[in-house]
Amino acid sequence: MQLISKYGLLGTIRMICFVLRTKLFYSKSRLIRFPFEIRNKKYIDLGIGLTTGIGCRLEAYPLDESSNKCLTLGNNIEMNDYVHITAVKDVRIGNDVLLASKIYISDCAHGNYSGTDLDDSPLTPPNSRPLVAKPVIIEDNVWIGEFVSILPGVTIGKGSIIGTMSVVTKDIPAYCIAVGSPARVIKKYNFETKHWEKV
Repeated sequence: MQLISKYGLLGTIRMICFVLRTKLFYSKSRLIRFPFEIRNKKYIDLGIGLTTGIGCRLEAYPLDESSNKCLTLGNNIEMNDYVHITAVKDVRIGNDVLLASKIYISDCAHGNYSGTDLDDSPLTPPNSRPLVAKPVIIEDNVWIGEFVSILPGVTIGKGSIIGTMSVVTKDIPAYCIAVGSPARVIKKYNFETKHWEKV
């Protein structure tokens, strides 16, 4: 009865179907809401206790075709609707991470734009430019807000929060709040005062 009061009759039926499909196809996960797209599953570790919203897409295409996982999720991760994660080298997400809706996380880009002799020409079609990859690491207890993009080569430290609509282009230290495009740290947790303090 609690489910019906929370989700309505049709919502409850859908939820029961989600639970049954989760236990059948993703037995280590807590709840997968479908549609759920996973590409190249053998290179992805979903961890234990994963919960997803609808429309999530996880894809792994290792550059070296090794047998190693290039997308690794920790335990008890909760991701909401339409999260898209792409890995070709190394994307690691720690335990107890909360991902809001419509987040994009990628460890790769089509081409090099670093201002060096390795740069790709704008005359080359983007799909023909080589993939350039740098690891993305999201540590334990991180909370990522809606519409956030996390770009290659970024580490987000333990316990940090990334505000809505931020674009993370550089490392974020542990126990910080970062916002903006590009994201910058605006607060840090002080363990002595037990307050989030402006930086």
